[in-house]
Amino acid sequence: MASKVAQNFLYLMAKSDIDFDTDSFLVILMKSGFTFNRATHHKYVDVSASELNTGNGYTQKTKVLTGISITRDDTIFKAVVAWNNPAWTASGGPIGPACGAFILDDTHADDPLLQYIDFGGDGTEPDGGTFTITNPKFENTT
Repeated sequence: MASKVAQNFLYLMAKSDIDFDTDSFLVILMKSGFTFNRATHHKYVDVSASELNTGNGYTQKTKVLTGISITRDDTIFKAVVAWNNPAWTASGGPIGPACGAFILDDTHADDPLLQYIDFGGDGTEPDGGTFTITNPKFENTT
């Protein structure tokens, strides 16, 4: 999985508009064929038409990320914000195909996008299985 930071997120960080300690973050799955555009995908509304449809255990824009941890490594000059693994249980049919996921800040009215997680191909979870994103995180290195 490759992660790509949304350009607008860097701008909001510089303005101190994102607070990892107090803000609420969501994760959404993207339909097969979606392509992230760092220059134009700033807010949820910019990508909402490409979010996976509600059904079979997935509900649009509702999966809250929990268990946030914020760490700093002064040896390799890295900051990491990580969450627990979000998961959806497929029920009544498969979840997917999904090609990636966005982490967004649900605290703000316009739901800014923070990061796109590219799965490197489509993922589908069959009925009864669990669609899980392992180790969702934002990493900043120098």
